[in-house]
Amino acid sequence: MAEEANYNLKSAKEIGKGSFIIIDGIPCRIVDIETSAPGKHGAAKSRITAIGIFDGSKKTLLLSGHGEVQVPEILKKRAQVVSITESMAQLMDLESYEIFESLIPQELKGQVKAGGEVEVLETMGKRAITRVVGGG
Repeated sequence: MAEEANYNLKSAKEIGKGSFIIIDGIPCRIVDIETSAPGKHGAAKSRITAIGIFDGSKKTLLLSGHGEVQVPEILKKRAQVVSITESMAQLMDLESYEIFESLIPQELKGQVKAGGEVEVLETMGKRAITRVVGGG
């Protein structure tokens, strides 16, 4: 798995709620965008609020309406749950059969079961379970 940051640049106008961006080197999902009208001598401004994919941290980004943001290249994969502990799941990628571990998100505890399938987001050398796809 490559550790380099793979991303594209997009105009602030092209992104929306639910999109992914990089803030302070952390890949995040956008939860809110507030845009102010342009002033007499200034451009419109955007305030983007996002939640980190891997750590759940809240991030805010202020930029002009013509500014650019980094958009991470994200792979969505399916994995089978091999085993679980209290907070970790051992997973097998259903395409490459690679075995790896991932933290079980707080909101999915109790839903992730051995033998079941989950969706995993992969970007910037990290992976995170995002939802349960099938039971075990």
